[in-house]
Amino acid sequence: MAKSVTKIPQTRNIFTAAPITGIAKRKVAGYARVSTDSDEQFTSYEAQVDYYTRYIQSHPEWEFVKVYTDEGISGTDTRHREGFNEMIEDALAGKIDLIVTKSVSRFARNTVDSLVTIRKLKEHGCECYFEKENIFTFDGKGELLITIMSSLAQEESRSISENVTWGHRKRMADGKVSVAYSTFLGYDKGPDGNLVVNREQAKIVRLIYRSFMEGMAPIGICRMLEERGIPTPGGKKKWYEGTVISILTNEKYRGDALLQKTFTVDFLTKKTKVNEGEVPQYYVEANHEAIIPPEEFEMVQAEIARRKKIGRAYSGTIFGSKIVCGDCGGYYGQKVWHSNDAYRRIVWRCNRKYGQGERCCTPTITEEDIKKLFVQAFNKLMSERTSAITDCEGLATELENTSGLDQEIEATQKEIVTAVEQNRRLIREQAVTGMPTEEFDARAAMLNERYKKADEIFARLKAEREDHLTRGKGIRRFLSALDAQPQNLEDWDEQAWNLLVSRVIIRRNGCVEFVFRGEITITVRAA
Repeated sequence: MAKSVTKIPQTRNIFTAAPITGIAKRKVAGYARVSTDSDEQFTSYEAQVDYYTRYIQSHPEWEFVKVYTDEGISGTDTRHREGFNEMIEDALAGKIDLIVTKSVSRFARNTVDSLVTIRKLKEHGCECYFEKENIFTFDGKGELLITIMSSLAQEESRSISENVTWGHRKRMADGKVSVAYSTFLGYDKGPDGNLVVNREQAKIVRLIYRSFMEGMAPIGICRMLEERGIPTPGGKKKWYEGTVISILTNEKYRGDALLQKTFTVDFLTKKTKVNEGEVPQYYVEANHEAIIPPEEFEMVQAEIARRKKIGRAYSGTIFGSKIVCGDCGGYYGQKVWHSNDAYRRIVWRCNRKYGQGERCCTPTITEEDIKKLFVQAFNKLMSERTSAITDCEGLATELENTSGLDQEIEATQKEIVTAVEQNRRLIREQAVTGMPTEEFDARAAMLNERYKKADEIFARLKAEREDHLTRGKGIRRFLSALDAQPQNLEDWDEQAWNLLVSRVIIRRNGCVEFVFRGEITITVRAA
């Protein structure tokens, strides 16, 4: 008996489960996006919104929902596209059956984002139509075409990003400096595109540097600026510690410019990273007028390094972390005597004086005494100025000559390379000859120990070389600062203290040693 096959027609949509013969209108939305905020693009944006509004409303079988929009947003990342994300949420909630947009590149230039989003919409019964490519996502070949078109759009974004990056780096290589002037304190954009000092803002920059050298911590500078009603570079009322630190460490205030401090890791995520040697940097000297003299800027960098080394023990005053106990090496701190009576006064005393262990016998000292003793030490230094300068220049030259250390570093590097190569040979030998495990482990342990020892020596030599160069620079800065000082001081000079003094050591016998930044020690005796 012959088979009989009867076709039962489809009655529901495979994706929406809605009756095919139903007369319900499809809920349709449009999507428009432009990637810049320029006037030309604004005209394009307005035209897109108007076009899709009319286009959807011209179809009687469609019900117009709205046109979702994004202005000045890149298509490589959907995370920050508010209009796009709102549209997707509404579609997943069943408010949209069809999304109409100009092209795949308007929807997303990221292949992964595009496919993931389209599949998610498909699962919820929402179709997309790309007018330029004439692709419906419910079509059998739609996903293949979208994959191809999205890949092409992504590659176009990559090409544009690489061209823009090349242009930026070419400008940097040519020494052309550009900053975000709207949030950069102290400078405006000049007629030639270079930095021009803003005289009023420059006063704030100098105040920040001066306050720091007077002993204030960055957080204290923040509070001081807020109390004076001085706005941040971005025009805000509240200052943050990081903002002050960035001002104190920005080389542009000394008239130079370091270019490409950060770089974009990936054109899709737009993630930036601090440049640690992955891409070239360019240092432009004497690019523009300095707000902070180079000598003062270097002093601030040295002070930042000093405070970082001290850590939490730093005290934010002009004497903070500079007065040292000659017995235990600890820092002196402020103490208040007779706080509740007429004899109230502030003295400085070793912070460990009454701690555990042997009690320090170094005396307390007042701020007035410190200031008077500094004047004595300064005048004694200036009376021996010629010999002091000669000694400093000789020491600086000696420290800057690192040829001996360089030879040791080079020899240690060769030792490290040799140890690594012998380790590789050992591994190859073991693979070829089937060396006994005990012998292999013993020889490998010896080579690892050899490598470890050489690596430790290498690190020590590098640190020693860096220390020599840092000390040499410090002595040169001291000589420059000393050259600008008067021959004699009658009274306390805070600027001279900040520029010249490295630390003060209080001895138990009443002697006070002033160690100047040029590594010169002058001893005076307290009364």
